[in-house]
Amino acid sequence: MLLDEVSWLGYFDDMFADTIKIAWDNYWKKHDRLVFVLCGSVSAWVKKHIIDNSTFMGRRPLEMEVRELPLAQCVKFWGNAVERIDVREIIDVLSVTGGVPRYLEEIDPGLSADENIRKMAFRAKSTLRTDFDEMFLDAITRQPQLSGRVIRSLVDGPKSVTEVAHELGIDKGGKISKSLELLKEAGLVALDAGRNPETGRLPKERRYRLKDNYSRFYLKYIEPEKDTIDDGSYSFIGLDALDGWASVMGYAFENLVVNNYPDLIAPLHLGNALIESAAPFRRTDSKHSRGVQIDLLLQTRRALYVVEVKRQREIGRDVIREVEEKVARIGRPTNKSIRTALVYDGHLAPIVEADNYFDALVPFRTLLGI
Repeated sequence: MLLDEVSWLGYFDDMFADTIKIAWDNYWKKHDRLVFVLCGSVSAWVKKHIIDNSTFMGRRPLEMEVRELPLAQCVKFWGNAVERIDVREIIDVLSVTGGVPRYLEEIDPGLSADENIRKMAFRAKSTLRTDFDEMFLDAITRQPQLSGRVIRSLVDGPKSVTEVAHELGIDKGGKISKSLELLKEAGLVALDAGRNPETGRLPKERRYRLKDNYSRFYLKYIEPEKDTIDDGSYSFIGLDALDGWASVMGYAFENLVVNNYPDLIAPLHLGNALIESAAPFRRTDSKHSRGVQIDLLLQTRRALYVVEVKRQREIGRDVIREVEEKVARIGRPTNKSIRTALVYDGHLAPIVEADNYFDALVPFRTLLGI
């Protein structure tokens, strides 16, 4: 028996969860072949009333968070046509939708990425035009206005609680932290809690990253034009024509890699290693050290893996100089090796591979399984 949207069924009834517990203890558990599944989209309600509710202690044999599909599974939505499609088209669609099955079901493999996104996002009542408001209402039922401002503050890059508060002109306090936690529970935001590679300690102020690619695309490109889209007069030429698309695509591409970092375990030959930390790493300039930003830093007991994520038409030797500088700025911790990797989409200049600087070169298409 599956009870869907339990969060909305019980949202306005404080006794709903208790009623479920009584029904289970007195009736349903007597049926030895009955499996009872509670499913809800308002993550804050589910956490408070089911997961953290002591009355359900011992009655929850399985808790499951439904996440985006792995990259290799996303590709299946293109069917047999995937063999004829440029991988950049697949990346464009995934950069807009992430791995959400509901959005990928809308794909027409016979259309280009631009045409698919035009159909899905830039028509009145289309899925990506309307889903953000509905999703946001479902996921965030407390402090919706503040949470909306908070998520918008993360559109152009990760920020700490202090940085979010400063941008919004709000005193740093519990409200900002609670909103970020709500967004995190809803799967829209990620807390990048990577360790400092030089000290092995967690940073004093951790940063929150807008994890959901669709939310970023909506806030950057759909929301500002939603009235024009709704009256049918918006003219969408193509993704490349969108203002600042290259920069947004860079964030989106990094998101895809960071969100799916377990897929890098095999290409980096880390199958037998314990990953102690996996997150982007950023340090600002200070009196004692120079700033550095690493797209993804994987840390094991014996090594640091500096992963550069790059999506460009042409990728030349400049990428080696960039990573060399980053490695020099973090230094090499005692008793640890530093290894480098490049995850890329684009034409890789032969000199990059011939130089043998990178310990691993990973074309993004291998993460897609094609």
